[in-house]
Amino acid sequence: MDPAPSQQPPATEEPAYRVFLDSLDYLSPADITRIKEAYAFSAHAHANQKRMSGEPYITHPLAVAGAVVEWRMDGEAVAAALLHDVLEDTGTTKRELTDRFGREVAELVDGLSKLDKMEFASYQEAQAENFRKMLMAMARDLRVVLIKLADRQHNLQTMAAMRPDKRRRIAVETLDIYAPIALRLGLNKLYRELQDISFRLIHPHRAEVLAKAMHAARGNRSELLTRIQDAINGKLKGAGLHADVFGREKSLYSIYRKMREKQLSFSQVLDIYGFRVVVDNVPTCYLALGALHGLYKPVPGKFKDYIAIPKANGYQSLHTTLIGPYGTPVEVQIRTQEMHHVAQEGVAAHWLYKDTEESGADLQIKTHKWLQSLLEMQSNDSAEFFENVKIDLFPDEVYVFTPKGKIMAMPRGATIVDFAYNVHTDVGHHCSAARINQDLVPLRTELRNGDMVEIITSPQASPNPVWLNYVKTGRARSKIRHFLRTMQNEESARLGERLLRQELLTLGVVPISIPTEAWDQLVKSGGQKSIEELYTDIGLGKRLPSVVARRLLAREDMSADSPSNMALAIHGTEGMAIQLARCCQPIPGDPIIGSIKKGSGLVIHTHDCPTIRKSRSTEPQKWIDVEWEPEEGKLFDIRIKVEVKNTRGVLAQVASAIAEAGSNIEHVAMDSDPERLFTLLRFTIQVAHRNHLASVMRGLRHIPEVTRIVRERGGEA
Repeated sequence: MDPAPSQQPPATEEPAYRVFLDSLDYLSPADITRIKEAYAFSAHAHANQKRMSGEPYITHPLAVAGAVVEWRMDGEAVAAALLHDVLEDTGTTKRELTDRFGREVAELVDGLSKLDKMEFASYQEAQAENFRKMLMAMARDLRVVLIKLADRQHNLQTMAAMRPDKRRRIAVETLDIYAPIALRLGLNKLYRELQDISFRLIHPHRAEVLAKAMHAARGNRSELLTRIQDAINGKLKGAGLHADVFGREKSLYSIYRKMREKQLSFSQVLDIYGFRVVVDNVPTCYLALGALHGLYKPVPGKFKDYIAIPKANGYQSLHTTLIGPYGTPVEVQIRTQEMHHVAQEGVAAHWLYKDTEESGADLQIKTHKWLQSLLEMQSNDSAEFFENVKIDLFPDEVYVFTPKGKIMAMPRGATIVDFAYNVHTDVGHHCSAARINQDLVPLRTELRNGDMVEIITSPQASPNPVWLNYVKTGRARSKIRHFLRTMQNEESARLGERLLRQELLTLGVVPISIPTEAWDQLVKSGGQKSIEELYTDIGLGKRLPSVVARRLLAREDMSADSPSNMALAIHGTEGMAIQLARCCQPIPGDPIIGSIKKGSGLVIHTHDCPTIRKSRSTEPQKWIDVEWEPEEGKLFDIRIKVEVKNTRGVLAQVASAIAEAGSNIEHVAMDSDPERLFTLLRFTIQVAHRNHLASVMRGLRHIPEVTRIVRERGGEA
């Protein structure tokens, strides 16, 4: 939180500071000495600053350090928490921190500092860049994010003096980013607190109404709650099992979210009773589960074993839902003491930077892998990066198996393509098909718990832009976009080279005869880094080949819109740099012309396409002659309209004639006239070339019920 200047230095011996010192008993004397020095340094650096609440600014770093101590973090982390704002809000340099407290502490503080000295085009961009810096620091040292979360927690708790719009903005950011990170790291207690405080700041009136309703309902529910708890205790004791049983109350924000998302009333949400059963060891968890299923009937399909298959954030428990007294749903979580500790504190439950051999190491390794996967999503576009990160911040998970039996956790809604990219980037790039439980399925198929997934790859396969419509994970989305951008640039470079070569040949110049100096001068004058970049700009329509050729040859007398008498030969399939216009759907055999469209490359139209008539006369320099180059085996979509008499079985006759002509039907739609005498059939069919289309239409004309056939034109360019 931004400090406000003041002339009064803070007291160096706050009562809170003395309490804080008493909590450091788990650290070595050397660590405690360094922490005292860090407090004195921070107090002096912030001496002329106060918080907007009027308190000395040092109260904030002290509170953050106190939260870090509750997690039993090491001396470097505690010192960094005390110093976390000195780089950002005072004249202290990183070098000073390194000299006084060591490189490790200085790196932690630097990772926590905002990029406030940089200028950004928007708040969103600044937010994305700040978050990117924090991620990079997190990947190097996980303590950064834990201190950051403690910082955010205290800022939210002390936000009353801030402007309402700023409070709301910070609270929304917390719900979007910081609360999901806390959940991802297994810090469930902190996760709930961040959510509840943010909810109160964003919707204060709604939060107040809900809180009063909960208080009132608590009294009404107490009798039934006690009855269920006594029954659970009695059943477990009768089975000879020692367990601690206590009620689990829902947080304010979780109730609000359930009411919003599931369209439930307050009473419906509150009618579900939650209990937690904590036992001594794993075998007892399963014995307790059996005992409770004997007490109340379980709800089918509502059992989850997170002990055998833990969540990615380390969470372990048995979850079951029972039908209690009067048909009341009873949700029960069964876990060991250690599991309960991890469930509350997550990665902070096992602070193992010095010793990775102990039980918390797996959790920290998984967490670091997750952080690394976020860093892999980085792109030049801040908004895109931010979008990808938010996608990956913890939706519900499904667990699927590889053919070798390895378990992989995927977000709910993830598809085959997401799974492929999760295995390896190359597997994602080359996936062509997949089997789920031995059955061939489409790539857009969503994964379900327990699926065995096998990816079939092909060297010829490559990412399809359509995949972006259904992939769920940020990793897959980022990899696909990067591939498509790279491929588009490569294909555009090849197209640009062909366009410039054609233009030069038209002028009677062979490209190889042009001196190297002329090429270098052309690249330099255009501001490009290389000749490939120049070709890419031509292919993407950013520069006209006629203008580039004129400059290359220093032919100022040549007009920029001089017509070319050579046609560019194209295949029907040229990748992303050459596209067939959707308005006229050209096919081999059609007379065609190409338009250089900025950012898209070369778009091919038929000569008689109605959508281009005006542009061809007003902007002739954008159009180039193109011709088809034979290519075997490629089919092209084309739209036809077939008017038929409205008789029984006519659609089957038309479809049969199209199939006999060797064409596929991709889509069909029907329009009837008011009197139902005729029906207009609109087909999208696949043909190899113009002669093939003619063959299809001849076959249709032989059907007596067909009255008219037209190749459809127009539509979206």
